[in-house]
Amino acid sequence: MDNSLIRVVLDILKPHSPSLPSFATYLSSLNGVDGVNITLIEIDKDTENVKITMEGKDLNYDQIKDAIETYGASIHSVDEVVAGKKLVEEVTTPQD
Repeated sequence: MDNSLIRVVLDILKPHSPSLPSFATYLSSLNGVDGVNITLIEIDKDTENVKITMEGKDLNYDQIKDAIETYGASIHSVDEVVAGKKLVEEVTTPQD
């Protein structure tokens, strides 16, 4: 699809269950998702703060949000989105 989301990076707060492998497998089964990367950022007694990177040819943000909430997690922030026909990486400029 032209002009669709192809990468989404999310900051998520989730309970310990489901485990990260189960959560990643579940998210990777969503329509349009080609891959999922979950990185554990912080853990406490009841929750885990994770960064989730999802890539695909036609990601559906509303479907992703619903799936995350179904597993008892919540989106803290949307940290990166890429849309279009190809993946465009952020570049460093002299001001950085």
